[in-house]
Amino acid sequence: MLSSVVHSQNSPPSLPLQWPSPWPTRAQHASRPAIGALTPLLPVGSGSPLATSAPRCPRTWFLSRGFCRVLLPASFPLWHLSHRSLLNSPVFLLLLLPQILAGQWERGGHGRASDWSSHTGAGQDVGRSCILVSIAGKNVMLDCGMHMGFSDDRRFPDFSYITRSGRLTDFLDCVIISHFHLDHCGALPYFSEMVGYDGPIYMTQPTQAICPILLEDYRKIAVDKKGEANFFTSQMIKDCMKKVVAVHLHQTVQVDDELEIKAYYAGHVLGAAMFQIKVGSESVVYTGDYNMTPDRHLGAAWIDKCRPSLLITESTYATTIRDSKRCRERDFLKKVHETVERGGKVLIPVFALGRAQELCILLETFWERMDLKAPIYFSTGLTEKANHYYKLFIPWTNQKIRKTFVQRNMFEFKHIKAFDRAFADSPGPMVVFATPGMLHAGQSLQIFRKWAGNEKNMVIMPGYCVQGTVGHKILSGQRKLEMEGRQVLEVKMQVEYMSFSAHADAKGIMQLVGQAEPENVLLVHGEAKKMEFLKQKIEQEFRVNCYMPANGETVTLPTSPSIPVGISLGLLKREMAQGLLPDAKKPRLLHGTLIMKDSNFRLVSSEQALKELGLAEHQLRFTCRVHLHDTRKEQEMAMRVYNHLKSVLKDHCVQHLPDGSVTVESILVQAAAHSEDPGTKVLLVSWTYQDEELGSYLTSLLKKGLPQAS
Repeated sequence: MLSSVVHSQNSPPSLPLQWPSPWPTRAQHASRPAIGALTPLLPVGSGSPLATSAPRCPRTWFLSRGFCRVLLPASFPLWHLSHRSLLNSPVFLLLLLPQILAGQWERGGHGRASDWSSHTGAGQDVGRSCILVSIAGKNVMLDCGMHMGFSDDRRFPDFSYITRSGRLTDFLDCVIISHFHLDHCGALPYFSEMVGYDGPIYMTQPTQAICPILLEDYRKIAVDKKGEANFFTSQMIKDCMKKVVAVHLHQTVQVDDELEIKAYYAGHVLGAAMFQIKVGSESVVYTGDYNMTPDRHLGAAWIDKCRPSLLITESTYATTIRDSKRCRERDFLKKVHETVERGGKVLIPVFALGRAQELCILLETFWERMDLKAPIYFSTGLTEKANHYYKLFIPWTNQKIRKTFVQRNMFEFKHIKAFDRAFADSPGPMVVFATPGMLHAGQSLQIFRKWAGNEKNMVIMPGYCVQGTVGHKILSGQRKLEMEGRQVLEVKMQVEYMSFSAHADAKGIMQLVGQAEPENVLLVHGEAKKMEFLKQKIEQEFRVNCYMPANGETVTLPTSPSIPVGISLGLLKREMAQGLLPDAKKPRLLHGTLIMKDSNFRLVSSEQALKELGLAEHQLRFTCRVHLHDTRKEQEMAMRVYNHLKSVLKDHCVQHLPDGSVTVESILVQAAAHSEDPGTKVLLVSWTYQDEELGSYLTSLLKKGLPQAS
């Protein structure tokens, strides 16, 4: 039978901790107590980095909360480890949708958001990318896109879903734009100038340069169709871009004292970036759109082994593994060549920058080699703009273009000329690159309507088309389309889909997950059935939780924080001086005091900790009762204990004191009568924390009983 009592001196006073709501505004967050306000003095056993072996006696226990196992004396006040940002700090996210069902936005009585997160836009869908991430009390919005399948109010996210109070500046810490495609930035002027946001907007320099041009082109198309009502103006685009802060690749940007972001190369298009958002030990990586395969003008996406709490990745091609790029290029050139040889016209809908340059380089090289005479045209002005920006941002291109750019500019085309609207009615073969890429508006749709009725012509769709666009309809097999004014357009021209998309395929997504090694994965920017397949593959291969919330669905993502601890050099030297050989099967314990100050943890010697903190030594003394059946008097019992310990503990100083007690180092053993059973004696064994190992051994030794007297 074994019981324990703990005696302590100089116990630290209890502190009343009052933490704010875990979903604060920026003003509330600024007033929150710093982590360094608590400076605990905590004895720990340390392994990798702070793991300890199993306790040897029941007077200690482990407090385990994901990041380390801490050895606590029984009376240690637990308030030292109660801060929510250190223990069980979940990552929350909220994705936005233009149509919000009533009753989906509900908070608890105190506005607590720590119980939920909601995924309500770009979930199991492509287009209108807009994600709100709340991480350790910081709120970051990722992308601000529009949906190309709609021309009414549904094209933009419903930002009132974030907060009903109106302006969002006090709620959001920052906005990040991954690249210049409209499904990722098309709602930005509406969001900042019409809804109201004055905070920082982060994007790369190429995105900052190209984004306003595409926004203005989109604005002109939308205004031509629907008028100025409820749409942003040219001045709003300019005012919006004044709030942009440019980010360099691999540059760590400190948004505030706690929030930092870092950009990684994403491929996809010029200037596209993946972003890491970090608050303390918690981090989220948002990929935006990316491509893990290099092409003719851009390199492959890359990210280091950052091990984020959550990886949010696109899943556009979740079930596709692309065939050989050379085979696709050969097939593309063959179809184009056959069409112009028979006198037909080829329409290639593209976006202004990205796949357009890829295919232009391919056709330019083929026309030069084959000495073909059929004209190739590109939308007016876009060729010049593309050439200008690729010159300006040449470091973002692949290695081959960077090496040869001085001798030969790959974007100065000999066979590709600017397109004029009158050319669409010209007889004879031609190839036309026209924007936009999904045939939802603009010059590409105008040319398509003129050429669709001739079976000699061909339209080649080189990228993904969102549901609701003309491109999606013809790829789905529709041959009679209802256009504006209820006119029916019969499609007789050949329709081909050839994937030159710069999105990662299933193999590339799996490659990125393996590269980043996240704790959780969340799939966005894809279709439900395809995402479900990829979700299962990720969970099977990487053994991590994978989520694919639908619009309006709520999901909570708990994380296991990893807290870095600096170890005193003096403490390490003292441990190494003991000369013990490392044993792979047994953890080597490093004993010291854990100090938390200015949001940092350090493990130092107890003497150094007391000196730094100006504290008196906190002494703990443990007392255990060992019950033994013995009818002798207490003095005889104590003498038997002395003789037994002296014979066993030959390397220690064992003393028999005049009062009848026995000491071994700081350990004190006293014999007493049992209050109820005269035939039982009680041995009171007590020791300080410093002699925990010896005290535990001695207790177990006495528990086995004393040898019989000879």
